[in-house]
Amino acid sequence: MDSEKFRTPTAREKALSINLTADIYGSFSEIGAGQEVAGTFFQAGASSGTIALSHSAYDMKISDSVYGESGRYVSAQRLKAMLEHDYENLVSKLSDREEETRFFAYANTIETLNFFKTNQGHGWMGMRFQSKPGEPPNECILHCCLLDNDTLLQQKAVGRLGVNLAYACYHYADDKEKFLDSLMDGIAKGRIEIDMFNMEGPDFESWDNRLISLKLVKKGFTPAAMFGSDGNNLQPSEALYKKNILVLRGRFRPPTLVNVDMLITGYRQFTREEDVDKKKTMVLTELTLNNLTNKGEKIDEKDFLDRVDILCSLGQTVIITNFQRYYKLVTYLSNVNRERKIGVVLGINNLAAIFNRKFYTHLKGGILESFGMLFGRNVKLLIYPANSGEHDGLHNIESFEIEGKLEGLFSYLRHNNQLEDIENVNKELLTIYSDDVLEMIKKGESGWEEMVPTRVAKYIKKHCLFDYPCPPEKPKEKKKKAPAEQSM
Repeated sequence: MDSEKFRTPTAREKALSINLTADIYGSFSEIGAGQEVAGTFFQAGASSGTIALSHSAYDMKISDSVYGESGRYVSAQRLKAMLEHDYENLVSKLSDREEETRFFAYANTIETLNFFKTNQGHGWMGMRFQSKPGEPPNECILHCCLLDNDTLLQQKAVGRLGVNLAYACYHYADDKEKFLDSLMDGIAKGRIEIDMFNMEGPDFESWDNRLISLKLVKKGFTPAAMFGSDGNNLQPSEALYKKNILVLRGRFRPPTLVNVDMLITGYRQFTREEDVDKKKTMVLTELTLNNLTNKGEKIDEKDFLDRVDILCSLGQTVIITNFQRYYKLVTYLSNVNRERKIGVVLGINNLAAIFNRKFYTHLKGGILESFGMLFGRNVKLLIYPANSGEHDGLHNIESFEIEGKLEGLFSYLRHNNQLEDIENVNKELLTIYSDDVLEMIKKGESGWEEMVPTRVAKYIKKHCLFDYPCPPEKPKEKKKKAPAEQSM
């Protein structure tokens, strides 16, 4: 649209642009509370050139009769079933126009505020679409949290987001920054969070969904984003549903044997708790935006992916956040999962920062307010020691020095089993420091390989990560032709 050169098009203008594009044709399916997307395309005009089918299913039995039975209706599984069914239904019945049509199926499943406002509005939406006629489709899926305190406003926000998604799929496929930014067109800050976004398909093979997770947090679309060891993005509340959570924060530049020992010993101790079921426990490695910057510089996306590649190779689930303080991380995880226990593994030096009152001057209640959020629910801090000449060579809770005015608070947390030393750590590893390992890697010095897991060392060398001085590649020798070939 020409107007886009001067201003951002409205949702209705975006819908009209698609309606006037002759080769875009598809269906809209909206179950639950979201009915605004198809409505915008109808209201924009010329919708008969775009909409082959539009339907809604409020009743669960009707929905099940179309898409199959489901335990959870507002879920990724339900959305994927909708996209698959609608797209296949479309292309099978309209095969006579497959050579000149770019088919699509848009779907959403939305839960807005109930009458008593006792729930959290949220939903899933996605597109299965062709970039060119006759080619395999791409699939884009996202999850959003609806933050308006009014049902009608939430529905309107969903309508704009859905139109923005459909428009971006056809207009910004070659520019991921513009694609993501455009999703919030016409939606004021604070109305919607997008905490999961996944793009797959032949036209988006260059898109790295782990990097998309980082961008969601960087752009302020969400305070936290998750992805699994397979690189696919996860929706936090769904991935952590009824799970105990054990989280380790770190820079992981690179992951060392100390990080591994923290996870192993912390997990072993956490799962011995009476109220923790090992089978229902998820371990998270957390990277904060603060830890992704280097001395105040901007985030290096390549460096971020280097760290993520290694964590994924170790089978880790990664969560990226913009939380500088632990109480904000715990508050977020507690809100995502209110029913289970949260364990936080951290070093003794980080515990000192938690008890430093200067970090809470922005809170009206100061350190007491932060501790109310940090320890308000079923939360436990598992403290990993540092090397010391005292207390059996360990600096831990027993040797921890606390400001006199906070001794009572410290004692209260210990006696209530919310602070605990991690036992049976490998003392021989306590002299390993990640900064030293990183410098050795950069300089090409030997010995760092013994300070990281074997798999990590091999991965760093193979992919030349963290400025490891890989030898230059030798030019490949041309194969000599066999005598029989030379005579031909």
